[in-house]
Amino acid sequence: MAGEKQIWMKANAKINLGLDVLRRRKDGYHDVCMVMQSLDLSDDVFLEKRSDDEIRLKTNLASLPDDESNLAYKAAKLMKEKYRIKQGVAVSIQKRIPIAAGMAGGSADAAAVLRGMNELFDLGLSMEELQKTGVKLGADVPYCVMGGCALAEGIGEKLTKLDGPSGYPILLAKPDIEVSTKHVYESLSLEDKSSHPDVKQLLQDVENQEVSAMARHIGNILETVTIAEYPVIDQIKKQMKVSGAVNSLMSGSGPTVFGIFEDGTVLQNAYSDMVKTGLAKDVIMTYAV
Repeated sequence: MAGEKQIWMKANAKINLGLDVLRRRKDGYHDVCMVMQSLDLSDDVFLEKRSDDEIRLKTNLASLPDDESNLAYKAAKLMKEKYRIKQGVAVSIQKRIPIAAGMAGGSADAAAVLRGMNELFDLGLSMEELQKTGVKLGADVPYCVMGGCALAEGIGEKLTKLDGPSGYPILLAKPDIEVSTKHVYESLSLEDKSSHPDVKQLLQDVENQEVSAMARHIGNILETVTIAEYPVIDQIKKQMKVSGAVNSLMSGSGPTVFGIFEDGTVLQNAYSDMVKTGLAKDVIMTYAV
C-alpha cells in the first residue's frame, strides 16, 4: 500500500508469554528475561511526506496527545534529526490497541514510524539499525521493530528471534483500571524464588511449537505486585480458565490479561462469557502472529 509519498504500516500489539526480572541495575532499570509474542491486533499508522519541514500527528482518539509527548511523534523527530531529513512528515494513527494496557501500543506505533520513515525517505536502514535507534525511545521499541516471537534480555533491547508457534487463538481482557509500570517495578520483590517463571522450560516449548505445553509454562513475576493491588486481574484469569483457556496470564505490568486457547469456537464462547461478567472494559479476540 506504499505510494510515492504515502505509506501504511501495521503496528502489532504484543503479549509477554514469559516475564522474569533478574535484578535491579545501578542505572535504575531492571535486567529482564522475557518471551514476547506479536498479536494480529494492531494499530494502523499512515505516513505522508509534507511540503514543509514540520511533523504533524493525529489520531482517532481525542484523549491521546498529538505533540512531542506522544512516542510516535518522538520517533519521527528522532529520525529527522539523526538522518538529517529536511522534509516534514504527517503521521496518522488509527488506534485499536487499548491504551496503557501492557501490550506496547505506544511502542508499536513508534516502531511503525521508524520503519515507515525508513521506507518513505529511502534511507536503506537495516532492521538492526532501526532497533538501535528505537532503544533510545523505549525498551519495547526494538522488539516492536522486529515483531513475531522473541526472547528479550538486558532491559529488553537484546533480542533473539524465536521460531515459535503462531495462529493460536488469544482472548484479551482489560479491566477499567490504570497501572503504573514504574510503581510495579519499584514494588517488586525478587527474593521469593517460587514467583520466578520457568523461562527456560517455556523457551523449550516455544521452540518445539507445542502450544498446550507452552501455555502451561507461561508466567509473569510482575503479577505478584499487580494482582495484590488489583484482585480483578486474578478474577479475569480464573474466568478465562473456567471458559476453556489452556492458561491465562497478565501481560507486562498489566492490567490486560490474555488467555491462550486451542479452539476458535471455545474462544468465541469465552469471549461471550467474559463480556457478560462485566469484569473487563475491553474484551478482544485475536491470535498470535
